[in-house]
Amino acid sequence: MQILFIPLPLIEFCVDFDFERMNFSLKFTTQRYYRVAVSVFFFILGFSFSSWTSRIPDIKNALHLSEAGLGAVLFALPIGQLTAMGLSGFLVSNYGSKRILSFALFLYPTTLLGLGAVTAIWQLIAALFLFGMFANLCGISINTQGVGVERLYKRSIMASFHGVWSLAGFTGGLLSTFMVGYEVSPFVHFCIVYGIVITLFLTMRNYAMPRDISSASKKKEKRSFVKPDKYILSLGMIAFGSMICEGTMFDWSGVYFEKVINPPKELIRLGYIAFMFAMASGRFTADKLVTRFGTSRILQFSGIIITSGLLISVIFPNLIAATAGFLLVGIGTSSVVPLCYSLAGKSKIMHPSVAIATVSSIGFSGFLIGPPIIGFVAELSSLQWSFALIAFLGLATSLMATRIKPINE
Repeated sequence: MQILFIPLPLIEFCVDFDFERMNFSLKFTTQRYYRVAVSVFFFILGFSFSSWTSRIPDIKNALHLSEAGLGAVLFALPIGQLTAMGLSGFLVSNYGSKRILSFALFLYPTTLLGLGAVTAIWQLIAALFLFGMFANLCGISINTQGVGVERLYKRSIMASFHGVWSLAGFTGGLLSTFMVGYEVSPFVHFCIVYGIVITLFLTMRNYAMPRDISSASKKKEKRSFVKPDKYILSLGMIAFGSMICEGTMFDWSGVYFEKVINPPKELIRLGYIAFMFAMASGRFTADKLVTRFGTSRILQFSGIIITSGLLISVIFPNLIAATAGFLLVGIGTSSVVPLCYSLAGKSKIMHPSVAIATVSSIGFSGFLIGPPIIGFVAELSSLQWSFALIAFLGLATSLMATRIKPINE
């Protein structure tokens, strides 16, 4: 008689107990190994990235950068990501996501140490470029792994993976608040982060999926490049609308609170923490909402919430309203990117890694143009006007979602 179902960190199994013979057996579920491993990889990626973004105000002040100067410097990170886009899809499709992941996930947090040690603007630009390149290699390989695990479960779980990424970001924000409160330098802070993520990486690297799963035909899968169809391009534009707002939160939320809201020093990162908390919570519930309401409706509703949150923070520039607004932005952006990646991974004409890389390339253009737009508009007028502009760009998510007819929905 089966009496218990137990999830453990590395395995998921059933305990069968025979009362007459007084013995039991364990039934291991291999897919659980893969799911937990991929979740840990997402945690490493999110924890490393949020550690950097949460210390941007400190590094900005240390290098005496203006808002426009910071916007120009932050340009280096998405440029590094876009530089690696095509290469990432090619490497993962030809050598497998597990092999590329093992390489990239080691170098990504290593570059974080360089960000903490910079003493000049050119050093920061170089470190951000490398940080962006390795982030993209990690992102494409990890999401390809996620698509494979989702196929094994035969239901939507991609949002939960990105929920772990957001949870890691929330954790990184809390750790940063602690570090800033005790005046720990960014370099020492990043060294602590490095020790944590490398330990996790070495523990879990052998549990990644050994082979990638593709729904594309073998003939098309062997080709190094397949022209994206309108479906993939539409997914990319939806991701673009969300990621330009997401990037604004990552790069400018701390600066916005410091310059516009002007709270006590220990509360400068409150908006960022609220955003990350809401994003994590939204991603852990997104799969159930998609099952109930459908992908298109969730994407359309997300764009409306994003715009509403940003406008609230602009119209009511006080601590409570701005924090609530940033929380809404987190809810709105929570499910957009994971849903776009999940749908792209089901492409019938492209390898999952190439399809994800294509959507990611278009989406990360939002990160590319977002930082300089914020910086330059803020220099000409104010941070509030720049946030208002980004709010309306976020509506692209809702508008483009009306054109999507998800596969197998």
